[in-house]
Amino acid sequence: MFRTALTRFQNKWKSYRHRFVPWVALNLSRNEKTLRKVTERSKDKLVPDAEVSRSLLQLFRVLLGSHGADHGQLRALQNHFLGQVTSEEDKCGGNSVCGDDAMLQSLGFCLDRQPSSLPSAGTGVFVTKGCVPKGATVAMYPGTVYQAYEPILLQSIRNPFVFRCIDGVLVDGNDKGISKMVFKSCSGRDRMGPFIMSDTSWLTSTPQNPLAVGQYVNNCSYETPANVCYQEYDVPNNFPIRLRQYLPNVNYSHEAQRPLRCVVLVSLRDITAGEELFSNYFTIVN
Repeated sequence: MFRTALTRFQNKWKSYRHRFVPWVALNLSRNEKTLRKVTERSKDKLVPDAEVSRSLLQLFRVLLGSHGADHGQLRALQNHFLGQVTSEEDKCGGNSVCGDDAMLQSLGFCLDRQPSSLPSAGTGVFVTKGCVPKGATVAMYPGTVYQAYEPILLQSIRNPFVFRCIDGVLVDGNDKGISKMVFKSCSGRDRMGPFIMSDTSWLTSTPQNPLAVGQYVNNCSYETPANVCYQEYDVPNNFPIRLRQYLPNVNYSHEAQRPLRCVVLVSLRDITAGEELFSNYFTIVN
């Protein structure tokens, strides 16, 4: 009985550790290949925030255009709410484009969740079409954003999807259980008139924003070096209101005064179709 329970725990841990932040932190010094050192938060960026914004806007506009034919009445209501049409956002046509096609069309590659190539690692993320160039925004880490002082104890229990930013901000990327309920509640709370301010479809098996799979990217190892890394990204205030519906993050507190924190994954090299994504972590050094 005890041996069976121990075996079950060991198998669970082998999968859990690939994303469990405390385990990663304890093992960083044992594997320098998993660690990217930065001297301060502003130095964690491989590409400028403006480049991340450009990539997201490029994809989101294609997604918005593909939904135009289906959401005509809502778009008319949104235009009335704004008082005018933002021409750049409305250049998209009404052609039906699925998430993968939109991604391939706008970014040049597609992603998919599949069983990881790592033993006992569970789900991983693979490039299935096209080629990811070095420095591209490859994925987003979805979830509820908690400031360092906000409670997350219950949500964090047995949760391998809590990501810690350099400044202590936490992103809970779990798409099940209490984490799922919290995200849906916060997303519904933040709606602005006819405008949806965040995307809840990442909680399903078919996210409308195909980038929102970053929580399933496994950590690198000695045998599987990193090809992507995390980069913190604060959504600028001028981010188009119509396109916020594709952001897979929401603040836990409605009173949060700072910009919405997102975490993206940026490619460290060219990545070709068939490759699995493996990430590394950064740490502040003096």
